Amino acid sequence: MQIWAFLTPFLVYSCSCSRADEPIRAFVVPHSHMDVGWVYTIQESMHAYAANVYSSVTEELSRDKHRRFIAVEQEFFRLWWDTAAKGSHKKQVRQLVKEGRLEFLIGGQVMHDEAVTDLDDQILQLTEGHGFLYETFGVRPRFSWHVDPFGASATTPVLFALAGFHAHLISRVDYDLKDRLQKDKRLQFVWRGSPSLGEQQQEIFTHIMDQFSYCSPSHLAFSNSSGFYWNGVALFPDPPQDGIYPNMSLPVTKETVHAYAQTMAENIKQRGAWFRSNHVLWPWGCDKQFYNASVQFKNMDPLLDYINQNTKEFGVTVEYATLSEYFQAVHQSELSWDVRGSEDFLPYSTESFQAWTGFYASRNALKGLVRRASSQLRAAETLFARYRVSFPDGPVAKDWALAKLRALRWAVSEVQHHDGITGTESPKVAEMYAQHLRQAAMGVEEVVAALFLLPHHGLGLPQHLVSDLHREGSNEAMEQHVIVYNPLAWNITTIVNVTVTFPMATVFDDDGQPVAAQIQRSAHSNVTYDLFVVVTLGGLQHRKYLIRLSKTACRAKTSCSATYTAEGVHFERRYPGSGQKIGRRLLPVLNDCYKLMFDQDTNLLHSITDRAEKRTVRMRQEFWEYRANGDVKAGPISDNYIFTAIEPAVRAHRAVQMEIVPGKVVTEIRQYFYREEGDADYAFSITTRVPQSFAGGPPCHTLEQRYSLGPLQLNTEVVLRTTTDLQTDRTIFTDANGYQMMKREHRDIPDNTVARNFYPMVRAAYIQDDRSRLVLLSERAHGVSSQASGQLEVMLHRRLWNNLPWNRGYNLTLNDSSVIQPALWITMSSLSASSRLHQRGAVELQNRPLVMPIDQPRREKELRAAVPVRPVVLPPNLHLLSFSIPGWNYSSQHDRHLLHLDSGRGLRPEPDYDRVLVRIMHLFEEGEDPEFSKPVSIDLKEVLSGVGEVGAVEERSLTGTWDVNTLDRWKWNTHAGMKDEGRHGCLTQAFNVTISPKEIRTFFIHFRTTQL
Repeated sequence: MQIWAFLTPFLVYSCSCSRADEPIRAFVVPHSHMDVGWVYTIQESMHAYAANVYSSVTEELSRDKHRRFIAVEQEFFRLWWDTAAKGSHKKQVRQLVKEGRLEFLIGGQVMHDEAVTDLDDQILQLTEGHGFLYETFGVRPRFSWHVDPFGASATTPVLFALAGFHAHLISRVDYDLKDRLQKDKRLQFVWRGSPSLGEQQQEIFTHIMDQFSYCSPSHLAFSNSSGFYWNGVALFPDPPQDGIYPNMSLPVTKETVHAYAQTMAENIKQRGAWFRSNHVLWPWGCDKQFYNASVQFKNMDPLLDYINQNTKEFGVTVEYATLSEYFQAVHQSELSWDVRGSEDFLPYSTESFQAWTGFYASRNALKGLVRRASSQLRAAETLFARYRVSFPDGPVAKDWALAKLRALRWAVSEVQHHDGITGTESPKVAEMYAQHLRQAAMGVEEVVAALFLLPHHGLGLPQHLVSDLHREGSNEAMEQHVIVYNPLAWNITTIVNVTVTFPMATVFDDDGQPVAAQIQRSAHSNVTYDLFVVVTLGGLQHRKYLIRLSKTACRAKTSCSATYTAEGVHFERRYPGSGQKIGRRLLPVLNDCYKLMFDQDTNLLHSITDRAEKRTVRMRQEFWEYRANGDVKAGPISDNYIFTAIEPAVRAHRAVQMEIVPGKVVTEIRQYFYREEGDADYAFSITTRVPQSFAGGPPCHTLEQRYSLGPLQLNTEVVLRTTTDLQTDRTIFTDANGYQMMKREHRDIPDNTVARNFYPMVRAAYIQDDRSRLVLLSERAHGVSSQASGQLEVMLHRRLWNNLPWNRGYNLTLNDSSVIQPALWITMSSLSASSRLHQRGAVELQNRPLVMPIDQPRREKELRAAVPVRPVVLPPNLHLLSFSIPGWNYSSQHDRHLLHLDSGRGLRPEPDYDRVLVRIMHLFEEGEDPEFSKPVSIDLKEVLSGVGEVGAVEERSLTGTWDVNTLDRWKWNTHAGMKDEGRHGCLTQAFNVTISPKEIRTFFIHFRTTQL
């Protein structure tokens, strides 16, 4: 069970260092939890309360030096700073930050979700916030405040440690686990989230908030429901002109101060009993607070004074504090702490029938849009960085391009919020996120087009190809031109799919040679065709392709014969589950890696054979659904957040139809699932693509499946159930944010067992026995579980409604009627071969080649000869995680940067275009593979020579704000001690660096300005 998975790594040590005669020291931390989305749009929140928070807090802190405030998510602060803050406010903020009385925690754009966010996007949003804070204030956050994400990942503390944090704060862990931790005084520990990284690199002190979480008590017998929130409840859509808000608590007066003080002191002592030190963190605030900071502080000031004047009576002292002041006191207590390994706090439940595992699959369409935008952004960043190095004075306006990139960075960052990508927001907020992503993505498309087309720096079609085409008298309307770009620092051969409207096409590369291709009718359209093109690209390289279209069939022995025209074979509709015999008529689909057998009695997959290992595994795939209860009077419900399986899943279809399209590039199996036997329209579909084996073709080990489902019936939650005869004992492995794999043993929980055994799958999940491993790779997040041995369930889509007043009032019932088309890649192999396939495959799926249609190329006399760019290639176990121009004004000399800000000269900085941020990640765990898990030494100057001549290299912290040579994080005493001094390899003067398993190394690269 999860509870024991958590407790096992801890040494029992419940002694408290506080003395009974000493008063408890309470650190009162004023804050406002400001969701970047959720119920209200960003614009609505800014207008109703968020702008007022920063204006009024700034003014009130400036009136009294004892007051403090913490600011967490940067999106609202940056909007206020850029659009609402007065000059006087900005001057005050700079002074408050300098004095440490206004403290930025986390520092990212948002408080990101920890379950369904991808590693790339977590780092992006953190980097954007940190870049702004450093450029503007010279601030480098050292503490987290992750109080609201729905469960805690082991990846997050690792990233925060790599960013230079001293301590990490979380809140939402399983209710029953928190009860035990409180009782045993184990809410604080040192977390080492990675089993591979050196301990000094990653360990971070972690504080779990007690059962009151991040809010101060709000239900007081003598006041009203707002408790210590004297400014009441925020009012939407407009703040009241008279400043009178609903539910404003009774003011602190001579008549009420003792009751307030007694309540606060009792709560502090209650909390103090759950921690080992004599210091208590008392968060003062909650959702949407401090929009009238004057009322807040005018009541709290005399309350704190009264308590401190009567310390002997109350047994506590109280003081305004920032989080850093609290953690500093804990650190100075010199206690020794338990050590937690790489276990996480997922899934999360608030009660036995409130398993917060539904959001792993909520708003699947938004989850897919986010990941596509992220992939597009990463590709564009690498192109822009390469362009700037090669053509610093090129015709693409650098300010224009960076502004477009920053807009997409902003959009991708904001949706990482814990009520964003989770799908737990209201429909209008979901649409806001989608609109921001789509608009910003369009802008980045313009940037990519300009980078490719404006300067003819080797990106135009070669002269001979254009002249040949014009000599043949080609019709321009019958041609398409595309650029295919590989955003990875590996050489690849793969298949790209281009949709065309003609039944025949011939593809030429930029050398004028025909390219292997296949054309066939699209699976879900009668008017379009899928053109599969085999492309071979070097790392960070692109090629141009000409697609010549035709309405007629190809004549033999002409250039168009390189394209194979595939025709489908249709099979009669079958009725699985009706009791008929199966396995009598098996139809094989083969390549060099696999033999798939399809059962003509059911039109379902029957088995898969790993040809290298000569092992056949029975395998069946179908759609099943959990039917949710929508009436709170009838029992537990499912909603945006919560999944409750009130009864076992049922098969979601009664009939299956199949079409197989044999090909020479790819063979496609199309399965259509019908809810009822006589339905004319299918409800679900699976399209399986099996790459064919031929010289110069793509690797054969990855099967691609695309699904189509929706609109769903109301109150259904649909899973793809893959059933095999692997003996797995219901144990699955799922990835943690694309960073590392987590073993998930099935937990027999008395209530709600099904829902509490679902886990997030961001990039990968697999099951295995002692011989074989079946891996699913995903391009968006899903929920995944194993409810039986050899079985994998992937929750793909949910559509829900319930009558819970809270859900209905905020429109959070998830009546999602969208049609979704997610994809999975599937591999099956021996245990020894699997890691090499899925570690790289997960990255390749997330970063597929960018395919960009372009206009008709210019005529021959206007073209220059093409000079191919040189590839950038890393070893196969290293991944180029980032290659971008952040634009933020970092500094190699921090003290000089602070003086620059103090002088006022750095208040309106120009973007820095000369600093290229490079992150390189080792993909493998220590001991995962006998060869690929070894440390890898590379010469950065040599690796990046394909981009330009490297002049200088600085190694930095994860978000770039620290020189690693000056980064000093607090060391914490632990019972387990320190086993090593870290495996972090140094950067030598010769640009050599050694990267160890699971390391993420960050560098600023300065290229010499001579053009290529």
